[in-house]
Amino acid sequence: MKERLPFKILYEDRDVIVIDKPAGLLTTHTKLHGRAARESQSTAENHLNAYVRKGQAKSGRRVWLVHRLDRETSGVMIFAKSESVAEYFRSDWNNITEKTYLARVEGRLDAEEGVFDSYLREDADGYRVRSVAEGTKGAKRAVTEWRLLSFSKGVSVVEVKLKSGRKNQIRVHFSEAGHPVVGDVKYGGRKASRLFLHSLSIAFKHPFTSKRLEFTSPWA
Repeated sequence: MKERLPFKILYEDRDVIVIDKPAGLLTTHTKLHGRAARESQSTAENHLNAYVRKGQAKSGRRVWLVHRLDRETSGVMIFAKSESVAEYFRSDWNNITEKTYLARVEGRLDAEEGVFDSYLREDADGYRVRSVAEGTKGAKRAVTEWRLLSFSKGVSVVEVKLKSGRKNQIRVHFSEAGHPVVGDVKYGGRKASRLFLHSLSIAFKHPFTSKRLEFTSPWA
């Protein structure tokens, strides 16, 4: 039976699958106990595994996760179709890919463009991420470039380019600057219909053809 996917496939070849993930869908399983429990969860990864197996539950075919989007973040994502391709992306993710996001953030930013540069570390329970002093154990540098696109009714629309890929990076940086993402209650934003953060585009060099590919997901 053909898998009915809850998202659009933007591109597929023998090596990669690029999807347009909707807000509200997990990228991969949460910390569930047991393989059966993990594989029964509705995630982009599990839906794609069922898709590539073409209804054959015992098939060894699967996809490999190479990056994540938060559950409430929508937009373009890449999955690998082999372990070697996954390792290709993971080996130098920030240089192999170019990632652009759109966000609606609270208030008006003080400049037309800027850069957030800090060291991020997860709290002990893994729930929140925050900036800490350079040299703090477990901290990783995070660089977020942004450009103001528009401002209306107390909300700024910004284009964001990531120079690193850290957990909750965009959300933390804008929150700490006093401009949390609209809908990001976790990091101090006001409640809204959704978290207004969207993976607009990803460009990358194909692991075998070396051709530059770019895929975009319009944000309605």
